[in-house]
This record gives sequence, structure tokens and C-alpha cells, in this order.
Amino acid sequence: MSEQISFLKRWCRVVRPSIAGTVALLLLSSPAAASVDSESVYIFNTLLFLIGGFLVMWMAAGFAMLEAGLVRSKNVGDICVKNVALYAVACIMFLLMGYDLLYGVEAGGYIGSFSLWAADDGAALAAEGASFDAGYAASSDFFFQMVFVATTASIVSGTVAERIKLFPFLGFTAILAGLIYPIQCSWQWGGGWLAEQGFVDFAGSTLVHSVGGWAALVGAFILGPRLGRYGKDGSVRPMPGSSLPLATLGTFILWFGWFGFNGASQLAMGSAPDAVAISNIFVNTNMAAAGGVVAAAFFTKLVYKKVDLSMVLNGALAGLVSITAGPDTPTPLVAVLIGGVGGILVVFAVPLLDKLKIDDVVGAISVHLICGIWGTLAVPLTNADASFTVQLTGILAIGAFVTVTSAIAWYALKFTTGIRLSAEHEEIGSDLAELGLEAYPEFGRGSQKLSF
Repeated sequence: MSEQISFLKRWCRVVRPSIAGTVALLLLSSPAAASVDSESVYIFNTLLFLIGGFLVMWMAAGFAMLEAGLVRSKNVGDICVKNVALYAVACIMFLLMGYDLLYGVEAGGYIGSFSLWAADDGAALAAEGASFDAGYAASSDFFFQMVFVATTASIVSGTVAERIKLFPFLGFTAILAGLIYPIQCSWQWGGGWLAEQGFVDFAGSTLVHSVGGWAALVGAFILGPRLGRYGKDGSVRPMPGSSLPLATLGTFILWFGWFGFNGASQLAMGSAPDAVAISNIFVNTNMAAAGGVVAAAFFTKLVYKKVDLSMVLNGALAGLVSITAGPDTPTPLVAVLIGGVGGILVVFAVPLLDKLKIDDVVGAISVHLICGIWGTLAVPLTNADASFTVQLTGILAIGAFVTVTSAIAWYALKFTTGIRLSAEHEEIGSDLAELGLEAYPEFGRGSQKLSF
């Protein structure tokens, strides 16, 4: 039937008599044609979720490379283990309880159900009378939503790097992925109370990035700074990372993955308007990152007389985070400006945190929390359906919830298993202390003995 429809469409373009158009119209409007059309929509929507999902999953590699490049050589192996393991833990927790907590909430509610997720595609797979009303395969939606929670956990790992123990960190990841993230996410994406208020966060400037930023901020405060990071006189000791080329590669991977992060959040690709919207989102996402890069490069040159590569990299990420709450409504030039403001905010937020003696190894709090807030507040500038009051309400409510629940989790881990490496192990490096190996053995301290 689909081949006949394609032929008739081509025939109608060439043969102008009205009889041809009438016959084609009758056939295209038949029940069989309608079934084919709904199945096509189902397939395209499913494909969007899958493509977007594996692009966001690839961002896990970006975070790993970015963090590996910005931590010192003696901690590179450990940060790689953390990034691989946190992805796995987040996926399992989202399967066990996260998905149903997010989408099992009643309209206007606050929390979903505690249950194991399972796919239900029986209607689409029926031998006779198959229905595609669901719009997409259940597993494709689960996969797309699952990789988002891993992004949130990755934000935390970079901030608390170089002094946190491996397994307590994974314990916090389990709590974040299984409870904290899905509950607050249900308030908006699950149709909860914030959705009824009219809160707008298209792809997660607040629901994903700020949540990771709040959790990281609380963790950094409870954990304390790295040894020797801050002097008694208030000075800040530079601790350069192991590889700026590696950090640059990580940034490009994240930039690339962000097209899936924002573009697939359109949640549909079965119509021409959806295809146009996704294209616009791609352009705005890219231009915001470009604006963040240029702004960060310009302002570091202006303030520090030199262009700081790590700030430029974070400027790109700041632009991406800033546009994520509303990539569907700005013009490309406005997207550049939104991303540019994010790049400027990062330049000033990183040293401000150091003055407050909050040690953020990779600048994740500045990028994901500060710019996540800015991006969410910027939505009403281009979206008439959003209001500053409701946007601010969502930011404060989610910030308060994540701060309190993260503090409980961090303190519970601190007073039970402990969360920080000993001074000796921190000095030697988490590679040897936690893993018994080194990422760069030729340049490391492998001959040094440890007393565990």
C-alpha cells in the first residue's frame, strides 16, 4: 500500500487532470492509508528518541574527557572510573524506580510511584488491528529519559573530584538518580504542580543542569576544598589539570551531544512543523555555544590580559546550558546573546566561588548552576507563554528541594562510610589510593608505597 501511495503522489505532481488528484485523495484518505501514516509517525518519533538518546549518552564520554583533562595527573584514572560507573549506576536506578517516579505522578502532583519500569508496546505489536496511538516505542522514551539523569550525576563528579572516595560518591549517585532527580523532574516533565503553574524548561536548564549544580554545591561545601587549595591569607593556589587538549576534546564531544539533548526534546519528528522546530533548535543550540565561547574569550582577555583556555571551554558549555531551557523560541541572534551572557557569567562566577572557598575542580557549579538559572529566567524574553514569576518559583522550589535532600544524603554518607580521602591518600592521588594504578605510570609515583 505504501508503494502505491508514493506512486500516486508522484503521479499527481506530473499529471494535472483533476481525476488523478481525486483518485489519489480518496486512496490517501482510506483507513489503510491512515494506518500507514500513523505508523510512519510512530517510527519517526521513536527514531528521534533513539538518536537523541545515543547523542546524550555520548556526552558521558565528553564529561569524562573534560574532567580527566582538568584534574591533576594523579587523579585521572579515578575520575574515568567514576564517570563510567556513575553512568551505569544512574541507568540501573532509573530502571528500578526513577522512571516511574518521574512519569507516574498524577496531574498537578508531587511524586510518582515506586516501581520497576517495564515496556508495554502490545498495541503496536498486535498481529491484527495494531494501534500506534502511543506515538513512539516505550523503550525509546525510557532510553532518552534515562541518559538525562546520567548527565546530572556527571556534573557532580567534576566538582568534588580529587578528594572524594569512589563508593560513597556512587552511593550519592544512586540517591540522586533514583530519588532526587526524578521527583523534582516529575513536577514539570511528569505533569506535576510546576507544569500546571506554567513553568517552562524545554530541555532542562533547571531540571537537569541546575539540579546537578545544586547537588555539586552542597557536596563541595560539606566535603571541603582540596588540600593546599586556599591559603590562610585568602590566596588561591593554582592546580593545573593534566591535559588541556583532552579537556578541549571533551568540550567538543559535549557540544556535539547537546544537539541530541536539545533537539530530541522536541519529542516528535512525525510532521513537517516538528522537523522545522528541530532544525531551529539545532541552530539556536549551536549559536548559543558560539556566543559563550566568544564572550568568555573576550572577557578573560579584558580582565586577566590573557585568554584562559579553560574559561573558553567553560564558556561554550555555559552557552549551551543557558539556551537549554528555551532553544525553541529565540532567533539565532538572540541565542548568541543568551549564550554570550552565560559565557560572561562563568568568567565572574569561577573566581567568586574561590573567594568563598568553594573548591569546584572543573567549574561545574558556575556552568551548570549559575547558567542554568540564567537560562531559565531568560525564557520569557522570547516565549510569551512563560512568566518571570513562575520561572523564579520553579528555580527556588527545585533549588530548595535539591539542596535539602542532597545535604541529607551527603551528611548520611559522611557520618557512616565517610566521603573524603585521607590526607595521605589525597596527597598521593586517588589513582593509587582508590585503584592501585595510575593513568600515566611513566610520569606518576607508582614506586611510592601506600599504607592502607
